[in-house]
Amino acid sequence: MASASLAFPSLQPKFHSPRRSSPRPSTRRIIARPISASVSETPSVSVQPVVPPEPTKLPIRKVPGSYGLPFIGPINDRLDYFYKQGREEFFKSRIQKYQSTVFRVNMPPGPFIASDPRVVVLLDGKSFPVLFDVTKVEKKDVFTGTYMPSTEFTGGYRVLSYLDPSEPSHGKLKRLMFFLLKSRSDHVIPEFHSSYAELFGGLENELATNGKAAFGDASDQAAFNFLARALLGTNPAETKLGLNGPKLVQKWVLFQLAPLLALGLPVALEELLIHTVRLPSFLVKADYKILYDFFYESSGFVLDEAERLGVSRDEACHNLLFATCFNSFGGMKFFFPNMIKLIGRAGVKLHTELAQEIRSVIRSNGGKVTMAAMEQMPLMKSVVYESLRIEPPVPLQYGRAKRDLIIESHDAAFKVKEGEMIFGYQPFATKDPKIFDRAEEFVPDRFVGEGERLLNHVLWSNGPETEASTVGNKQCAGKDFVALVSRLLVVELFLRYDSFEIEIGTSPLGASITLTSLKRATF
Repeated sequence: MASASLAFPSLQPKFHSPRRSSPRPSTRRIIARPISASVSETPSVSVQPVVPPEPTKLPIRKVPGSYGLPFIGPINDRLDYFYKQGREEFFKSRIQKYQSTVFRVNMPPGPFIASDPRVVVLLDGKSFPVLFDVTKVEKKDVFTGTYMPSTEFTGGYRVLSYLDPSEPSHGKLKRLMFFLLKSRSDHVIPEFHSSYAELFGGLENELATNGKAAFGDASDQAAFNFLARALLGTNPAETKLGLNGPKLVQKWVLFQLAPLLALGLPVALEELLIHTVRLPSFLVKADYKILYDFFYESSGFVLDEAERLGVSRDEACHNLLFATCFNSFGGMKFFFPNMIKLIGRAGVKLHTELAQEIRSVIRSNGGKVTMAAMEQMPLMKSVVYESLRIEPPVPLQYGRAKRDLIIESHDAAFKVKEGEMIFGYQPFATKDPKIFDRAEEFVPDRFVGEGERLLNHVLWSNGPETEASTVGNKQCAGKDFVALVSRLLVVELFLRYDSFEIEIGTSPLGASITLTSLKRATF
């Protein structure tokens, strides 16, 4: 979840003079128009007129690829995706086969969970952004792709992530998220510091005792504590929920996303248990009730605002729980270890540069961490953007064509029919070599100075980084919030440590990080 610019205005990119050299210099200065989002804005509910496909100067090519035989084709593609090839090779092999970054394929889960697994795939930075254009694609019930988990997981409601902006409830619920973020914005930085000081203190103790420290579970607890304290003003440890929040959330999320995951079970067992049938919601009903009660008891001021907006307290609470636990906590659980992985791999030179920049700026700002101070840290900001480019928290994007479309890649144009499902795998779009130099590499200062012109190709938030979330689009309501907390993690890390070393493993939801060294700050 991320905020509107109204709540966190300093997070909008500023196109100022470069302090460091860009990896891809340009003599042309691009000035961004002012970006704003208003929580009083009304959602678009008008019926779109019939519009013919746009003209194109590129050759129009039939979308290559095949769905194969009914039932058999989707099963074969699913086995390739999860086991025989893996996700990256699944897409790379088909780009090679069809000589195209746009093609047809079946996406998991397929039978029997998804009735229609057929999609048109977009795997380059030019075609991918059509998925953000709500005049061209419908975003109704496509948050998880070709299937939608039962609303029994969310109190019987279709929550905000599954709503199209044309639906009246979308505007009301997104305004509610903006209200929450704005009203609690002053609590974010102090509560982050408090929660992550506890995290790092615990990791230091574990390192001293065992010689290594697992980052994952401790980071999850810190993230949940921070979100509850910052957004709700409640410390979970002082309630009936205690320290159980992260485990309850992970189980609830797993039951919804299991059809899209490979958990490392024997193939036949995994196919039968999680890729062929849905996990029943009643198995997590009691866990969800505990979470719901915590949010209902802790969010009275938000529920009051919901009633003012015309949303029932019950529906608002289910949406607040989903936005906080599924979107925000889930995003931090996936992205924070991946960012630590990228920074850790980059080595001592980058660590020293970050420590010097961060500490110098904080000292010159009276020793306080503020949003204004972080705007004076171009390398730190670039490291966060580069991490979001390489490891976007939500890599899969879907939309259904509202009308006949012409979609352009770099090399050709393709006709897509009204009603067809369009899918994009974001890491291919944001590592497009025709847009980014050294596209596969982690380049820490890529977005410093003139490199900021490339931020419109950073797409992690369901929209370009240079645009704002509004009630009329599907860009993440917490776009700026996510950027802010990611920056805070880097700042807290290098205020405390000169450098760190890690071991990297894998997990179903990203990197598994074990810290093997934390070198305390010496300057």
